[in-house]
Amino acid sequence: MRILLAEDEPRIAADIATALKASGMAVDIVRDGEAAWFAGDVENYDAAILDLGLPKLDGLTVLKRWRANERRFPVIILTARGMWTERVDGINSGADDYLPKPFEMEELLARLRAILRRAAGQAAPVLRSGPLLLDTRQMRISLRGIPVSLSPLEYRLLAFLMHHAGRVMASTEVAEHLYDSGNDRDPNTIEVIVARLRRKLGSDVIETRRGFGYLIPDDPA
Repeated sequence: MRILLAEDEPRIAADIATALKASGMAVDIVRDGEAAWFAGDVENYDAAILDLGLPKLDGLTVLKRWRANERRFPVIILTARGMWTERVDGINSGADDYLPKPFEMEELLARLRAILRRAAGQAAPVLRSGPLLLDTRQMRISLRGIPVSLSPLEYRLLAFLMHHAGRVMASTEVAEHLYDSGNDRDPNTIEVIVARLRRKLGSDVIETRRGFGYLIPDDPA
């Protein structure tokens, strides 16, 4: 999952980015509102964490521009301001959640995981496809009750496909959500990672639809 983090305070941005990466997510950091608006408007993100007090362009304006351009990825607003009217403005402008500063990192991660699940139509924190389980809280994968160890890239790809279980995802789209902007998004590498996952999880876990992409069946049984 790929996250846009718009935060102008370097220490806070670094702490959040470290926590997100440790949770198996790719992160792009921007420091001002103009950069945030541009990145969110031209790139594909699974979610954004948006500070209201950004320089050049305030976070609420950024959010309104995203929604006016039909950018529908979920957004968590962060702010040191405490007025309830600002929280209402943020929600009414299209924010999905709101977290005042200072905050506990675990709460931010829990809220982020929740809006990612909701955006993908998933309610439970444990995602399932047949005998395959992925616990988004613990970043644990099990197959028929047996834990499976995955690399960070393998976990990230599997989590993306399981969040969108039942949908065929093109390799180019998977690559866009697997890497941050500092990495080469070569769709050919997706085939390599899928092959590694099949060796660990079984050849039938991820289906290939030739000419279309990859699919994890939406099968709760």
